[in-house]
Amino acid sequence: MKTQARAVVVGGGAVGVSIAYHLAKAGWETILLERDELTAGSTWHAAGLLPLFNMSYATSHIHKYSVEFYKGLEAETGLNPGFYQVGNLRMAQTDARMDEYRLYASTAETVGVEVEWMTPKQIADRWPLVRADDLKGAILHPGDGYINPADVTQAMAKGARQLGCTIIRKVQVDGFERRNGEWVVKVAHMVEKGGNLVPSGETSEITCEHVVTATGNHAQRTAAMIGCYIPAMPVEHQYIVTEPDPALVDYRKTAPEHPVLRDADAKWYVREERGGWILGPYERNAPAWAKFGVPDTFRADLLKLDLERIEEEYMSMIHRIPSSESVGLKDDYNGPICYTPDGNPLVGPAPGVPNFWFAEGFSFGITAAGGTGHYLAQMMTEGEAEIDMWSLDPRRYGRWVNREYAATKNEECYEHVYVLHHPDEEREAARPLRTTPAYEKLKAAGAQFGQVNGFERPNYFAPAGFDDHGARSFRRGGWWKYAEAEAKLVREGVGLFDASPFAKTRIKGPGAAAFLDWLTCNKLPKVGRINLTYALTDAGTVRTEATIVRLAEDDFYVVTAGAAQAYDFDFFEKEAAAKRDVLGWIEVQDVTTQWGVLAIAGPKSREVLRALIVDADPATALSNKRFPWLSMRKIDLGMCPTMAIRVAYTGELGYELHHPIEMQAYLFDALVKAGEPHGMGFFGARAQNWMRLEKSYRAFGSDLGRDASPLESGLERFIDMGKDFKGKAAMEARGVRAKCVTILMDGPEGALAADPWGREALYSNGRMVGRLTSGGWSVATGRRIGLGYLPPELAVPGTKLEVLIMDDRYPAEVVEDSPHDPENARLRLDG
Repeated sequence: MKTQARAVVVGGGAVGVSIAYHLAKAGWETILLERDELTAGSTWHAAGLLPLFNMSYATSHIHKYSVEFYKGLEAETGLNPGFYQVGNLRMAQTDARMDEYRLYASTAETVGVEVEWMTPKQIADRWPLVRADDLKGAILHPGDGYINPADVTQAMAKGARQLGCTIIRKVQVDGFERRNGEWVVKVAHMVEKGGNLVPSGETSEITCEHVVTATGNHAQRTAAMIGCYIPAMPVEHQYIVTEPDPALVDYRKTAPEHPVLRDADAKWYVREERGGWILGPYERNAPAWAKFGVPDTFRADLLKLDLERIEEEYMSMIHRIPSSESVGLKDDYNGPICYTPDGNPLVGPAPGVPNFWFAEGFSFGITAAGGTGHYLAQMMTEGEAEIDMWSLDPRRYGRWVNREYAATKNEECYEHVYVLHHPDEEREAARPLRTTPAYEKLKAAGAQFGQVNGFERPNYFAPAGFDDHGARSFRRGGWWKYAEAEAKLVREGVGLFDASPFAKTRIKGPGAAAFLDWLTCNKLPKVGRINLTYALTDAGTVRTEATIVRLAEDDFYVVTAGAAQAYDFDFFEKEAAAKRDVLGWIEVQDVTTQWGVLAIAGPKSREVLRALIVDADPATALSNKRFPWLSMRKIDLGMCPTMAIRVAYTGELGYELHHPIEMQAYLFDALVKAGEPHGMGFFGARAQNWMRLEKSYRAFGSDLGRDASPLESGLERFIDMGKDFKGKAAMEARGVRAKCVTILMDGPEGALAADPWGREALYSNGRMVGRLTSGGWSVATGRRIGLGYLPPELAVPGTKLEVLIMDDRYPAEVVEDSPHDPENARLRLDG
């Protein structure tokens, strides 16, 4: 058996085989290991659907690549992957569902996915077996369809072998060990015995530079071998196959195959199968499976049926396709399919170890396999993928995630496959879990919470009895007026926001200053000052946004996005580990949960703090002379020692009050009392998002990511080109392919008023030229506002555009950055 390679891929399902294929295509010597036979996991019982519909920009690219890639496999390998391009008809029973499709259609436009709109009459005329009289309409993907999972996997396997990949079956991976800077993969050879696979007693070791795991339902076992837990856990998925339907058989004598039918409001898909129908429901109460790991005896097996659980969905199929009522059942399946808490797979580096990659948690593995292989191979061989893969990164889940959380959220995720996916969606399972000491006080004040990294964070504040779930919409939901009032409060008076979920890292030691100077592109601040800066990827794109507070010459407090706590800590620690021998000791500590953050903002914020500050001269303690903008001071607010940072994401005079988390309740009450004479209220994340757009502040994960450089993102003022820093040469070599700009625009008004959400297509002279990455409403200008990317020649203030909002185009215009207070006079306000 071969014992040396550059990369070892563990798992012979569709995802693993695609990764092996694309690594081999990139020229890497690759070995793929499979415990049983190729496709023996979830691949064999997958329905093989290829849905292009997805609200995620990155996942849409992955799915699109898969479909195009599969089309070319037969020409390359001689094996037919069994691709049937029948289209996909996604029906809507409600106006809200049609709005979901309208919002999605703009994302599809930016990715290049073709869609067509259909009326109920068009549906009935084209497919008379489908009842359409109670539908509002549908969206059709003509390029969609389904594929044979086993055939496409075998075709990719043949292609991989032709490119030099070695595929070894009947070997079980039992461990990974770091040895002399390389990975040693420990394998046990397996044999058949009594219908089971058991170790033969023979073992081997394979040495490699990189390991990729694509082990499907076995993901938890695999991750545990490197001391990691990931929330990839199977959920039971049932589907049934009917006997031939005489009406369908007769229809097919003169008509082509139906598209894959999806009645999202009824929570199912249906497609033709040998003259009958396959029904795949996504019902409530489907349980997680193998919570503590897949049994050793489990192979290409199925689980116990519970058809009563899908009775409602079965009856709704009969309603939608009346001819199916008299057709008997031919086959039924209940197989495990892996899920994650948010439905996105885990694709990218494993935390804590070098050159180890996960490709786990695929609930739509056949659809995603081709694109995952392509983009993950780019990450591994080129340093970064051409699309931003942050939303799929395994490190978006921190160490606080455990099995109970994964089981609860994955069950919810399965149930939510066809639930309306509002952009302001907040799922309720496993909440509240992570709360700050101010949580109950904020709740009593009317906070409607969202969650970030498991933390409860106020989205907005509403009166008692307000229904947050009912307020969600693809247009202006019931929460909109409250967010507008909060934004006005901050612009005109003073507001308080719980920003405790911010990720916080302490980086100190003899090598800390040189390390951060190399890792980030801006100048390091002086002691007592702060700087906004960026770390780059090896490809010269934005890896991380950070606010650096310099506490001492060799001591730094680094604040990053709350959702990126584990993501950023792993990055800092791995980069520091590689530099310690050269620069000296660098200590990296995650201190997120040690420090709470209460942000106070607005022209009256200084007056509120002045009533609390303990200082020999309270009247001047907060003046520009003693406490200038972009500086840090350690101050006492009553009895609470506070690291106060004069910065505000809202663009107003403001302060972030970093404090010992155990004192938050005290500080919160003191601030509320001090704020009463000044009319202080609370504001949430939605109002804050609108206000940061008015200042053109880019947000990590939407406007900033690993698919654009700081130069393309409009961050030139935060780049010190006079120094060397990680990714600088790659950034310069990349050039400027697009530019991030601020856009003011019109949109639907009246009862159907809607604002951009940050996924809309932009047009110039009728041609799609770019896309929004974030959007909302500007209280200051009274117009819709967004940030987005355009070709450099169009990224000029005054450029006239059109924006696609709810499937209609509206006038838009590129404006100068920071349409609110461009001189930053309000941030520098003295007093």
